[in-house]
Amino acid sequence: MSGHSKWHTIKHKKGALDAKRGKLFTKLIKEITVAARTGGGDPDANARLRKAISDAKAANMPNDTINRATRRGTGEEAGVHYEEVTYEGYGPAGVAVMVDAVTDNRNRTVAEIRHLFGKNGGNLGESGSVRFMFEKRGYIVVEKAAKPEDELLELALEAGADDLRDDEDNFEILTAPENFDAVLTAVKQAGIEPHVAEIEMIPNTYIRLTGNDARQMLKLMEALEDHDDVQKVSANFDIDEAEMATA
Repeated sequence: MSGHSKWHTIKHKKGALDAKRGKLFTKLIKEITVAARTGGGDPDANARLRKAISDAKAANMPNDTINRATRRGTGEEAGVHYEEVTYEGYGPAGVAVMVDAVTDNRNRTVAEIRHLFGKNGGNLGESGSVRFMFEKRGYIVVEKAAKPEDELLELALEAGADDLRDDEDNFEILTAPENFDAVLTAVKQAGIEPHVAEIEMIPNTYIRLTGNDARQMLKLMEALEDHDDVQKVSANFDIDEAEMATA
């Protein structure tokens, strides 16, 4: 049972959050800069940078902006120094939440993230409080109409995937992080454009939410993802898709 693909799908349908181009560009520029700083400025030798540039191009970011962000990351051009930080906490009904952020001011960001948790029925936890509930995996979501399950499973496994899961309207392909690129390439070469293609923290178990807990959890997710410093939010909730759409 997974809330991941449902959350991504509903967020896309609502046109929320990342549809705000200025905010999306800010997040992508930070990711390119950090990816170049940690792994070098050559996308052919840096899978994280390659993915960040691909996402930026998909959002119609100008090449000059991409190149400047890369040069800032490698130190070839002056710019703001960003740090990566992960926050852990709990949402309504004890849902485990992990927040990946990139910031130039850790004190400001942690105060703001703590406020968002408290305002939306949760609380910020200590480092390590929920990380054990997640596993870093390559995560690719495709709609069921894209290809029959047996064909998609064979394609994914041959490319190095670990598993294929049925999640109502979608199939979820899970990979080891190091096999993500190869599996994504195979999926795209088969003519399938994924709804989601990321390396994410995937929960080991899920908490089913309904009613007020479900509504409050979605408000917390939106508030966190809307924060300028937040790059990605992972949480182990599952909510019925119909209820999620009306929340």
